[in-house]
This record gives sequence, C-alpha cells and structure tokens, in this order.
Amino acid sequence: MAPQPLPCARPTRADAARNYDRLVTAARETFAEHGTDTSLEEIARRAGVGIGTLYRRFPSRTALLEAVYVEEIQSVCDRAYDFDRELEPFDALAAWLRSFLGYGLSKGTLASELTVALGKDSPFFKACKMNVQDAGNLLLDKAKAAGEVRSELELADVMRLVGGINMGRDIEPEQANRLLDIVLCGLRPAAPAAAPAKG
Repeated sequence: MAPQPLPCARPTRADAARNYDRLVTAARETFAEHGTDTSLEEIARRAGVGIGTLYRRFPSRTALLEAVYVEEIQSVCDRAYDFDRELEPFDALAAWLRSFLGYGLSKGTLASELTVALGKDSPFFKACKMNVQDAGNLLLDKAKAAGEVRSELELADVMRLVGGINMGRDIEPEQANRLLDIVLCGLRPAAPAAAPAKG
C-alpha cells in the first residue's frame, strides 16, 4: 500500500521546482553542519539563489524547516518500502529501524524546533506520523505473519523503544546501534520453555 501524500509545497513549474530543491538541499546540509539557527542568507548563498527567491518559496524559517522535515520523513518512508521489496520480513524491519535510529539521532533538533513552532498535535505532524505508521506497520505485520516477531507487538511499542535510544542526544552511534541490537533481540518470539529434566 502506498503512503498518503505528505504535506508539501513543492512547485510544479520546472524552474521553480529546481530552485525549491536547491534550497531544501542547501538547508538540510547547512542545518546538519551548523544547526537550525543558520542564517537564511547563508542557505540562499549555498543554494546559488538570491535571498528574494528563498523568501518567495519559504516566507519564514518555519516553512523551510517544514520542507526539510518532510523530505526526511519521505526518505524514512521510502526506505521502508524499499526494504520490504528487497529483504526478508525480519531483516526488512531491522534495517528500517536502524535507518530510523540514524534519522532520529541526526534530526532531533529540527523536530524539536518544529514542535515548538507548530505544536506536536498540529495537522503537519499528524500527517507525517501517519505516513511513518503506515510504513512501519507494513514491515511489522509481515514480520508477524512470518512468525519472526512476537505476535502481541504493536508498532507504538517498537517506536517507543527506538525513540528511547534517540532521546540520548549525546549518545555515540556505536552505542545506539548496540542498544538497537538488544531491542531487536527482544522483538523475537520467546523460545519455548525447556522440558524439565527427568530424574
């Protein structure tokens, strides 16, 4: 099942779309390097456009943050569908959770700033969350059907566990992946109890 469209203001005219893509790419790279308080002038310079072009496309910093966030969420969702096509059910789920972990570790500040600006219950965040849930449930349901994860698991359980790792903003990637390995082991069905030894 394909995801529902994410909130996006990408223009359809070719030249406008090119400028939009340049600005979003420049913003994503600049935010990753210098944080989300980077000047919009620096982003426009990196994108190779004038500041007026930036403001025509994104009238506020929040609008630009939204566009970068949507692109990242779209990438998270696309990876789920790619892993579903390419990997066995548990491997697909594990690969997606690992990629989602990396996303959370690198994008926490972006999400936090948008939450302050829009509110965590805003229609924008609800649409993004729905897309992630659709992608994640596809992988989890297939892993359940294959008997490779606990049948009682819900996606919210899994995402809360992974989100707990992401909350450690100063955590090293090596430790984060080690913790995720522990989580993945816990998703597996419980082994049947061994029969008691006969005396």
